[in-house]
Amino acid sequence: MQLTDKTILITGASDGIGKATAIECAKHGATVILHGKTVPKLEILYDEITNAGYAEPIIYPLDFDKMTPEDCDTLNDVIHKEFGKLDGLFNNAGWLGASSPIEQYDIKLWHRVIQINLNATFMLTQACIPLLNNEANSSVVFTLDEKNTAYWGAYGIAKAGLRSFMEILSDELEATKINVTGLIPGSVRTSFRTRAFPAENPASLITPEEVAQAATLLLSDECHVINDELSHGKIFQLNELLPSH
Repeated sequence: MQLTDKTILITGASDGIGKATAIECAKHGATVILHGKTVPKLEILYDEITNAGYAEPIIYPLDFDKMTPEDCDTLNDVIHKEFGKLDGLFNNAGWLGASSPIEQYDIKLWHRVIQINLNATFMLTQACIPLLNNEANSSVVFTLDEKNTAYWGAYGIAKAGLRSFMEILSDELEATKINVTGLIPGSVRTSFRTRAFPAENPASLITPEEVAQAATLLLSDECHVINDELSHGKIFQLNELLPSH
């Protein structure tokens, strides 16, 4: 699996799955654009990648909570100026908000969770489509989650919307060279998971590095055909990409 000469934007790269995927993509030759809102964490990741001898990444801090279409246009301009194209977009950033019954859910918090998990991803993806629609193959990968039971509130709604967004986008881009897929990683050992399930034994969970292997595959040229079938528009469970799971 080679990502040499590819430029890949990874949202939510400060921690967890995003961080592990940034390292994995860089390991396979990609230049990664590290998105997140916590600059010190991104700087630590930058040092880890460069110290390993991989291609120098780019840090691009952006707060999804406050992001506007104009911010996305600026990001588009920066990527176009630096690289002229984009080979991969990993839509991974997310925020739990709070586990609360709908009847008691704080309305301002609801709007923030929908903004971060769904609206910001839509705006960013829309801005990146012209960069992705280049002569070479490119990929958009969504980290998805299935949370449609009690107390998942705005997070569950946003993730359901994100799945629909991914499916609509894949249908609209079917005739292009942009490959759109989704990944449902399952229960992963992250700080996000710990906040949602504080009593859970982390030793029983999948590691971010394992998820990163699957995400990197979907961001590579090899992702266009998986198990002898075209992958465009498909949603994968982790065990479909890493048979040992």
